[in-house]
Amino acid sequence: MSQQPSAVIIGVGPERGLGATLAKHCAAKGLHVYIAGRSEEKLLQVVNRIVENGGQATSVVADATQEYDINHLFDVIHFDGAALELAVYNVDSNIPAPILETQAETFTRLWQQNCLGAFLFGKEVIECMLPNKQGTLIFTGATASLRAKPPFTAFASAKAALRSLAQGLAREFSPAGIHVVHAIIDGVINGDRAAQQFPDYYQSKGEEGMLNLEAIAETYWSMHCQHPSAWTHELDLRPFKEPF
Repeated sequence: MSQQPSAVIIGVGPERGLGATLAKHCAAKGLHVYIAGRSEEKLLQVVNRIVENGGQATSVVADATQEYDINHLFDVIHFDGAALELAVYNVDSNIPAPILETQAETFTRLWQQNCLGAFLFGKEVIECMLPNKQGTLIFTGATASLRAKPPFTAFASAKAALRSLAQGLAREFSPAGIHVVHAIIDGVINGDRAAQQFPDYYQSKGEEGMLNLEAIAETYWSMHCQHPSAWTHELDLRPFKEPF
C-alpha cells in the first residue's frame, strides 16, 4: 500500500492565523495535514474547515516544549504510515520586558518555546524524511532572529538560537535530500493574534502594512517546490511598506 503524502504543522492556533492558513493551504494541495497545538478547540475548528473544503486533516494536542508530546505527535504519524513531505515549526512566543525586569523563568520559557521545541520537532521530522531522502522542513523566524531590540532581548536571543539550529540542520542534512528553510517574518501578520494583542497598532498599519496570511503560505509552498539545484535556506518576508 502506498503511503499518504502528508504535512505536519505545529503551532496551529486561531483559524485566522499562520499555522491554520498553512494547514489549509497544504490540504488544498492534496496533502493529509497533521496539525498540533495546545488548544483542542482551535485545532478542531481548523480540521473541520479543511474537511468541509474536501481536504484531510488530523489534529493532535501537543505542547512543543514537551518531548513526550512531540513523540506522541509523531507516533500518530508513524501509525498512519504517512509519507511526510513537508513540516513547519510555527511556534512563536514573545514576552516583551526590559532585561532587568526579565526573570530567569521567562528567559528560559522563551528559549524552550522558540528553540528547544524546534530541536525536538526537527529531530523527529528528519528521522521521518531520511528513509525517502526528501522533504522540506521550515522554521518560522522573526525580525528578532537577526537583531535584538529592547524590550525584546530575551525573545531575540531565542529566535537567534532557532536560526542557528536551522543553519546546522541545513548543513548536516541537505546532502541527504532534506530542504531546511528559515523564514524570517519581518513585520506584522494580518491575523487574529496581532488584532487581539495590540489592536491600536494593528489598526494603524492597515492591510497594506501587514503580511497577508495566504501570501505567506504561498511563499512557504514555493520553497517546498524548489528544485534541489537551487534551494533557498533563508529568506525574509515583509510588506512593501515596511521599513528595514
